Amino acid sequence: MRNKYIESFEKAQTEAKNIPEFRAGDTLKVAVRIKEGTKERVQNYEGVCIAIRGEGTGRTFMVRKMGANSVGVERIFPLYSDSIESISVLRRGRVRRAKLFYLRELKGKAARIKELRRR
Repeated sequence: MRNKYIESFEKAQTEAKNIPEFRAGDTLKVAVRIKEGTKERVQNYEGVCIAIRGEGTGRTFMVRKMGANSVGVERIFPLYSDSIESISVLRRGRVRRAKLFYLRELKGKAARIKELRRR
């Protein structure tokens, strides 16, 4: 049982953000605000969402992309963070798991995810 004051605060925080509906297996493009000294820029991070965990304002999602020399790079983003400018869903993946940690061992074509068909 959670405190009603905390719940009302979290509800106000989460309603302000416009976040699309996505699941594990979807290919996302996350625009992240990066501060370097006094300058600020937006960098896109594009990859497959492999996990979503938590609830409320503590909700996080993990995105995995293939970096240079076929090295996998994973990054965890807080869903309601101020540093996230936008999240866009590029592809919907058809997967049968909630956590796709098995992708860490796969390389190349074996690591592909089938696209979800629209009807």
